[in-house]
Amino acid sequence: MRGLIAGQYRPLTDENIKAIHETSVNLLQDPGIRCDNAEALELFAQNGAEVNKDTRMVKIPRSMLEDAIASAPSRVVLCGREEKNDLILEGKRTYLGTGGTVLNAIDLETGERRPTVRQDMKDFARLVDALDNIHFFMLPLYPNDIDVQNIDVNRFFWALANTTKHIMGGVYTVEGIRSVIDIAEKIAGGPEKLRERPIISMVTCVMSPLVIDDTYGGLLMEVARQGIPVVCPAEPLAGATSPSTIAGTVAVSNAETLSGIVLAQLTNKGTPTIYGTVSSTMDMKTGSYLSGNIEMGLINAASAQMAQFYEIPIYATAGMSDSKLPDAQAGYEKMATAMITALAGANFIHDAAGFLEFCTTISYEQMVIDDEIIAICMRAVKGIEVTEETLAEDVIRGVGAGGNFLANPHTMKHCRSEFFYPTVGDRQSRKIWEKNGAKDTRQRAREKAKAILAEHQPAAIDDTVINDIKAKYPQLEI
Repeated sequence: MRGLIAGQYRPLTDENIKAIHETSVNLLQDPGIRCDNAEALELFAQNGAEVNKDTRMVKIPRSMLEDAIASAPSRVVLCGREEKNDLILEGKRTYLGTGGTVLNAIDLETGERRPTVRQDMKDFARLVDALDNIHFFMLPLYPNDIDVQNIDVNRFFWALANTTKHIMGGVYTVEGIRSVIDIAEKIAGGPEKLRERPIISMVTCVMSPLVIDDTYGGLLMEVARQGIPVVCPAEPLAGATSPSTIAGTVAVSNAETLSGIVLAQLTNKGTPTIYGTVSSTMDMKTGSYLSGNIEMGLINAASAQMAQFYEIPIYATAGMSDSKLPDAQAGYEKMATAMITALAGANFIHDAAGFLEFCTTISYEQMVIDDEIIAICMRAVKGIEVTEETLAEDVIRGVGAGGNFLANPHTMKHCRSEFFYPTVGDRQSRKIWEKNGAKDTRQRAREKAKAILAEHQPAAIDDTVINDIKAKYPQLEI
């Protein structure tokens, strides 16, 4: 199931939403944001913002903000190489997938944590390509065996070559942006076709609290100029870079991502810009970042409501865990945040597949388990269909008192669509479970991951296109 309409969960009232909006507007007007990029400062000034070039503070007037919200598209389509994998981001339509970017992987053979390498990018892309419930492939890792100057082209190319699902990722240089877009244009069939069906999108960021820094400000403007879908998420950490209250953190995060949307729209009016948040909380006992806490789910669910208020699609964060391995803690932490954020109608929920250990480690087994968690979340999003057919009054009357429905055609017609059936979870009797090796969830997930990697091959890109790309970009690591 993909792209179902959610919105059943609403942690904020309409009055709450208006109060958060007004707080964010006030913050953007005074004190404003600090913008460390000179070109962006000039652009803000030219369009009527109050700019202090000595302090680099930008006061964004309400009218400028409202114009940017109005010009940002309410519907953004992120395409896959195969049309069946297209994502339609609008309203409360929800999708879940991977996130980025980690430096460690749990090895599928040894079970030990190790640095990520280029082969992991290829293997995780193929794994996601085969897992039906993971809806997109956001570049989830940084290959430690690739030189930093070649990282952008390698990460995107090997992802595009190994899955037909939509690819989103962070970029590190303006040159990298241009090279990645050039590669995507070749695969898509040309510049116009890429803009018509964007098979890639890019992520920049706004620093908390209230800073557009030099590097990411420049990257945001370059992606916007190119007309490629771009996300400008904020990442406030409640208790550290934002207030310890959830409402205050949502307000700061809202102001920050809106400032990025304003800059993108000033750069290229109408560019597909996605509201974004990666907000969480700090562990007040240890001072560390948390990724599996229920408060992260609340913040992101509330942020989904804010994006819906602006009628701009949202890139939200959920489905992570602070556990060090795929275990019970990972299961309940991931399910809690993924479920409420999906039910809130967040459009593009990243980090929901594969991540462990404060979002520093990726796991093959966990990716398979998360595919099932996402499927359960989407079944909840689907909800209950109430029609004359599903109420089954005539069927109930026909079976009558003391009868049973097992052999009734109505049961066979609806049991597959009404009930969720796990592929990793075990529902056998203890006797059968023991006969099959008494395997736990992690063992079953490991076997499934190995089988996929041994057998699955994604739809190939034409050899002529591949050879053309490799000839132009010899820095691609084979």
